[in-house]
Amino acid sequence: MIKKPTFEKISPNFGSSVLVMQHTKKIKNKNSAFWHFHPEIELVYVDKGKGKRHIGNHLSYFNNSQLILIGSNLPHNGFADRLTTRGTETIVQFKPDFLGENFFKIPEMNAIDLLLEKAKKGLLYRPETKEVVGPKIQHLIDLKGFERISLLLEILNDLAKAEDYTLLNVDGFSFETEAQDSAKIDMIFKHINTNFQRPIPLDEIADKVSMTVPAFCRYFKKATGKTFTKLVNEYRVVHATKLLSESQSSITDICFECGFNNFSHFNKLFNEITGKSASKYRSEIKHLIKQG
Repeated sequence: MIKKPTFEKISPNFGSSVLVMQHTKKIKNKNSAFWHFHPEIELVYVDKGKGKRHIGNHLSYFNNSQLILIGSNLPHNGFADRLTTRGTETIVQFKPDFLGENFFKIPEMNAIDLLLEKAKKGLLYRPETKEVVGPKIQHLIDLKGFERISLLLEILNDLAKAEDYTLLNVDGFSFETEAQDSAKIDMIFKHINTNFQRPIPLDEIADKVSMTVPAFCRYFKKATGKTFTKLVNEYRVVHATKLLSESQSSITDICFECGFNNFSHFNKLFNEITGKSASKYRSEIKHLIKQG
């Protein structure tokens, strides 16, 4: 059974605001590469390995190394399906405001601020930057405290200056929110995640966060830049891209499984959000898989 994206709660080690993990063994448990989202920005460097990139509605494969920066609340899978001998996968996760709400808004941080904005679409870096930045990312695991933060800022500055990158989820989807009031937003996202396969009335979600419907609508639009209905529909379409790539179900069945009750409405929204029809999306994915 294909799962919906899970809200992942990330907890750095005590005394640290940045989580750094390093995997050096083959990933045997497929559930470890699960479909999830979180408010933290994620930096992933794989030096020797192969796997699949599924970020928002983007799907592709890699067969050597990769360096990716993923913005807040952008649904994605774990990446390294297989690490080769002496291969490592290093993952760095941090909240956008981990250095304070306005730190990246000062003039000296302008380039990094723009980088974090672009990361909401997912950034894939090419070999030139990978060779320079990759070893620095791996070195973060050896550092603590000020030294770790200092090197992370250096890495972000390198990535901000780099020009050899591709945007992965160009017109795609993320749960884009403001940092403040994150507990309330987290509660809303969890409710969407659990219930998107059925209609979610506005009074139900407003009641969940103890607000009137008009107050909720204003709050949600301000926090995410989207109406609640638009975001839920985007969420359903992103889940449909996963089902189209990983299940044998018919497109009609997928439409209803994702919470749509009208096939033509599903087709229209799928085209608007991904830029192609569901059938074209599935045929392109099949072609990609054959190449991979």
